[in-house]
Amino acid sequence: MPAYPAIRILIVDDDPASVQIMARALKSVCRCEFALSGPQALERLAADRLPALILLDVMMPEMDGYALCRTLQADPRLKDIPVIYVTASQDPDSETHALEAGAADFIPKPINPPVLRLRVGLQLQLREREQALRDSEARFERLAHYDTLTGLPNRRLLADRLHQAMAQTKRRGRHLAVAYLDLDGFKDVNDRHGHAIGDQLLVAVANHMNQALREGDTIARLGGDEFVAVMIDLEYRDAIAPLLNRLLAAAAAPMPVGDLVFQVSASLGVALYPQPDEVDADQLLRQADQAMYQAKLAGKNCYRVFNADQDQRTRRVHENPERIRRALVAREFVLYYQPKVSLRSGDVIGAEALIRWQHPERGLLLPQEFLPVIEDDPLAAELDEWVIETALTQMDVWQANGVDLPVSVNVGARQLRQSDFVARLRALLAMHPGVKPASLALEIREISAMRDLAHVSRVVADCRELGVSCALDNFGVGYSSLTYLKQLAVTALKIDRSFVADMLNNPDDLAIIESILGLATAFRLQTIAEGAETPEQGERLLQLGCELAQGYGIAHPMSADAVIGWLADWPPSPHWIHLFLDRRCTLLSDLTQ
Repeated sequence: MPAYPAIRILIVDDDPASVQIMARALKSVCRCEFALSGPQALERLAADRLPALILLDVMMPEMDGYALCRTLQADPRLKDIPVIYVTASQDPDSETHALEAGAADFIPKPINPPVLRLRVGLQLQLREREQALRDSEARFERLAHYDTLTGLPNRRLLADRLHQAMAQTKRRGRHLAVAYLDLDGFKDVNDRHGHAIGDQLLVAVANHMNQALREGDTIARLGGDEFVAVMIDLEYRDAIAPLLNRLLAAAAAPMPVGDLVFQVSASLGVALYPQPDEVDADQLLRQADQAMYQAKLAGKNCYRVFNADQDQRTRRVHENPERIRRALVAREFVLYYQPKVSLRSGDVIGAEALIRWQHPERGLLLPQEFLPVIEDDPLAAELDEWVIETALTQMDVWQANGVDLPVSVNVGARQLRQSDFVARLRALLAMHPGVKPASLALEIREISAMRDLAHVSRVVADCRELGVSCALDNFGVGYSSLTYLKQLAVTALKIDRSFVADMLNNPDDLAIIESILGLATAFRLQTIAEGAETPEQGERLLQLGCELAQGYGIAHPMSADAVIGWLADWPPSPHWIHLFLDRRCTLLSDLTQ
């Protein structure tokens, strides 16, 4: 008979002599603990570690064996522990009563030690086999639903979770995103170092990406170096951006494998749900896969959002521009505000007002989904004026709460071409005497300035006389002509986010930023970098001499109500501040030598 010395059983008997006889008989089979009553047994069973088997006397005071066994059967935690009744009762129905109460076996007294060892050993073997069967079922279940290499969910479990997530998303009125990832450069690792090293790298990258997700999100491995992430419970569609950036950063982090360190990246395609037209889970995966290939074509280590419905949405709005006018009357437009900070000190220097359409059917829409439609329509000027008036009103509200926050607004070409633009701006400022004109700034796109440089130059000069400053937005993506830098009385240049995004990896983008900073220095203009997302970008901008920035690394655009709370909690990055202090100390040291 196999021995089970490490296995614990519980003897429940009010006769100490019987307990001693059973413990001695089972010494080579298991380790025995005891209780002298039913209540004492329940106290012992309250512990986390449960016995493998219970030897239970039937005839006991306070609580007999039948009552105790029924109590055990009613407890989900205890009901699977096998019970062997041990009794001196001469009742011929005792064994029947015992089995009906849930006992696994029945042994009469006086105890026959060899029979006791045989019966207990048999029950322990049966329990061991049942446990092995449960373990085997659990392993099979895991193999059926989880990737054997990384431990992540596989395609089958991903399908189940995606279906559930889509149903929940629809019920809650939220959004979800499906991200299809393919690792860049992984094939080279496999080819140069072998599949064993490649597998270790896959495990490391998988763990890193899994940790980058929120609780409730899922990342699955489809096979090879392809993964799919399902990100749920998004309040609005563009809330996905920081999660995608975290995934990209996690995939691109240096990964130690043995004595080697590898660094790959990921191309990521995203499909969002719900969509204007109903789609199923398979369609979402196909859309995300298509977008992933667009990310590959765009240079890798980036993400692209599937937008096949964009043309349909644009056509729907374009066919009925009156809908936008009705939205303005119905107050469906709102302003979000994105803070601007000094990378040198961490001080908040202002915020940019960004229009959003709170569409009653399609949710929160970004400007690119409706502004291009009315670019050459008089409605564009009306909407721009609404933005200025709303921003001024909000500044009044903030000032009443003790917050003096300068705000910049975007103005389009049509509004600038209005002959009475400056007069209307003056009237708006007069309606808000508590707002200093210097607290308002206008941001003008390069292309808007080039359409009528002479007229825009006069407008900018007149605005400056009012005390309202102007900045050239998206600088570097248009003509960047020295001619209009000379003619326009702007006070700042905004470096386009497309250059900042790749400045650490793309020498051309870095060279463009250096050139813009050189122009700004020559014309004594401020520079503000858009799209600052990481401390490393902030540090590099400081090194180049650009001290003002905005971007997701600082804050996402937020509602007006959220701004005051954000200002109270804003912690400037110590990396950026320390770098500036080190740089300032170096400059002072150089001057004193």
